[in-house]
Amino acid sequence: MAIITGPGPSLRSQWLGEKLRELRVAKKMSLRVAGEYLQRDASTMSRYESGEYPLRRADLVALMTLYDVSDPKARADLEQICEDAWQRDWWDRHKADFGKDFINLPWLESRANRICKYQQMVVEGLLQTRDYAEMLIRKAEEGHALEEQIERWVDLRMDRQQVLGGEAPVELSVILEEYVLDRAVGGPEVWRRQLKRLLSECLRDNVEIRIMPADRAPHAGHLGSFMLFEMPDPYPRVAHLDTLAGSLFVEDPKVQRVVQVWEDLSAEALDPERSAELITARIEEMK
Repeated sequence: MAIITGPGPSLRSQWLGEKLRELRVAKKMSLRVAGEYLQRDASTMSRYESGEYPLRRADLVALMTLYDVSDPKARADLEQICEDAWQRDWWDRHKADFGKDFINLPWLESRANRICKYQQMVVEGLLQTRDYAEMLIRKAEEGHALEEQIERWVDLRMDRQQVLGGEAPVELSVILEEYVLDRAVGGPEVWRRQLKRLLSECLRDNVEIRIMPADRAPHAGHLGSFMLFEMPDPYPRVAHLDTLAGSLFVEDPKVQRVVQVWEDLSAEALDPERSAELITARIEEMK
């Protein structure tokens, strides 16, 4: 068996494996036959298709030939996913702390055209001040993490925010429950700075912040917070749910339910202007 080294399983390698499996099945070809073409055994080919092993470009090109993939766009899409599967960036240094499932999140944030986030309890991570983020992380990891680990996790949350700036900033749409504006995490000074940060983020062309009034309940978001990523071709739309058991990524067809919930929430939330007024009022109340 060939020894495979690389970034390991990720959403990207899983997506590539799924597409290759569909092509192989469409040709009515077994894993053994496809493996013989690449000089790999069936077990290795199975790991390629499950995303456990990321496929190298040369092997991808060979498989596209075997599967008669001649359409230029289809070939370009597969090559793009393959390239992204091997992409390394600043988030890789955090893999030891968070694992591959969480590391999928900053990659999605860096690649998305638009991120839609509904948050019930706290300010969205991409909009948090460092002090506010540290308070939340310390509480979540109380008694379970060393000081240096907490500092690394805070650094990661701050690093993720770079997607909002630069030459091609991601578009971010956030809906916060009104209750979030009344939950003064970290005390008055920390919370005042966080509210001012929220207000300043409202001025960005690529950021939209909307508040869900407390009197508009129950509504479609009662089952919990989520992120919805609108991805460029060739990637599918994907949702992320953070649970006590770990990160959960949802794709078609189940992601359509998340899309519907987002649309329902968008219809109920205040517009950006009224939301900014509400944030401003909370800041004035603290003086």
